[in-house]
Amino acid sequence: MEIPKNDYIRNVLDAYRQTPTTAGVVHRNDRLLAARLYDCAIPLAVVQNALILASARRIARLPNAPPLQPIRSLYYLVPVIEEVLGAHVPPDYYSTLQSKIESILRLKQWIRHLPDTFKINPIP
Repeated sequence: MEIPKNDYIRNVLDAYRQTPTTAGVVHRNDRLLAARLYDCAIPLAVVQNALILASARRIARLPNAPPLQPIRSLYYLVPVIEEVLGAHVPPDYYSTLQSKIESILRLKQWIRHLPDTFKINPIP
């Protein structure tokens, strides 16, 4: 890989920590998995895209669906990483998805600040 192992691990863990649907806490097993992903030559972009995809699926749930607990382990992403590796999507797919996530999060934040009288189905 073109990036040193420590930088790869740090980037994976930073991306994981900053993803809106994670608990934001990194554990020892997360660090070990990040090292293993490096050893398996999984590109950093694939891990980042898996975070985007997993986050999008959780954020775009129906408003009346029961709330999900935050992702608490990087291991949650292993099947999503496999899915991203096998996906044949346009090059801008994940950046577009990331933009949509950001738009949805801004909209949810805006709705939370509305008085309850304006809300039809409050967003949790």
